Amino acid sequence: MAAGSVNKVMLIGRLGADPEVRYTNTGGAVANFNMATNESWLDKAGQKQERTEWHRIVVWGKLGELCGQYLSKGRQAFVEGRLQTREWQDKEGGKRYTTEVVAQNIQFLGGPGAERGAAAQPNEFGNAPTTDFTPSSGPDESKGMSDDEVPF
Repeated sequence: MAAGSVNKVMLIGRLGADPEVRYTNTGGAVANFNMATNESWLDKAGQKQERTEWHRIVVWGKLGELCGQYLSKGRQAFVEGRLQTREWQDKEGGKRYTTEVVAQNIQFLGGPGAERGAAAQPNEFGNAPTTDFTPSSGPDESKGMSDDEVPF
């Protein structure tokens, strides 16, 4: 059996801001948002340390529209997709690169208001309710973005 390759990402985190939904020239939706994941550990002195990692998420088609409707800053979500690195030019004409997660499946966790401490019924992840959407195929995802569209 020949060895292949795998490009798969699975994240559970919270949105840093409301998703931004735009539409392509052909009418296809694309949503962009940033998601934070946290890692904590004890250092050698026994002190708790924490690190937050930010991930840029891109969601195409109907799933992107649904993200714009149902996700908001602070809301928890499960994102499954693949990594993609794009090259673009900054205002000075220099080459820049960005790596993002192109989402293929999203589950909305915690329910509306959960980020503010509202109670929710648990699901298999310990959060509720979830909404599980898997997009069909999206438009050409390799189109570049201007530097104004990159949040950092």
